[in-house]
Amino acid sequence: MEKGKLFVISGPSGVGKGTICNRILEETGMKFSVSMTTRKPRENEEHGVNYFFVTDEEFQKVADEGGFLEYAEVYGNRYGTPIAQTLERLEVGIDVMLDIDIQGAQNVKKIYPDGVFIFVLPPSLEELKNRIVTRGSETEETLKIRLGAAIAELQHAREYDYCIINGDLEEAVAAVKSIWCAEHLRFSEEIFNKIDI
Repeated sequence: MEKGKLFVISGPSGVGKGTICNRILEETGMKFSVSMTTRKPRENEEHGVNYFFVTDEEFQKVADEGGFLEYAEVYGNRYGTPIAQTLERLEVGIDVMLDIDIQGAQNVKKIYPDGVFIFVLPPSLEELKNRIVTRGSETEETLKIRLGAAIAELQHAREYDYCIINGDLEEAVAAVKSIWCAEHLRFSEEIFNKIDI
């Protein structure tokens, strides 16, 4: 059986990663790896669906037991990718998507270099600011922090396999789906062994 592929999607806060990921999950057989976080849920977020919302103590216990593929602290909250669920799915041929920050992606790349790393760019910093403001969950101070972080994060785009600009949602989704298809056509011994020669 051909193993599943791990797709890692990163980009600045507010760039639209979550929206793109939701569309990809709806339109492909890919499964989302639900991250664990110590941050409070936003409106309409569900425990076990968007994130596993846990206390600092619960998070630390999982970390101490080596239960994360990666974990990091971002804006004062901790985020981690449970390792068991991800690897189990890949082993049985299921593609897995991670929507994680740059720190997390760098850690995943060390542990699982065969992943496919995609960076989502905003069409402009002004548009990124508008998207963050529209969410209505930021104070003036946290907005400045997020925009400063976004500028720093954009410098890491070169470390990814692919970069897409999310100026138009349909085009961005189509680009990620194209990457997904292309990665499944990449030469591998498993594919070559399927043909009758």
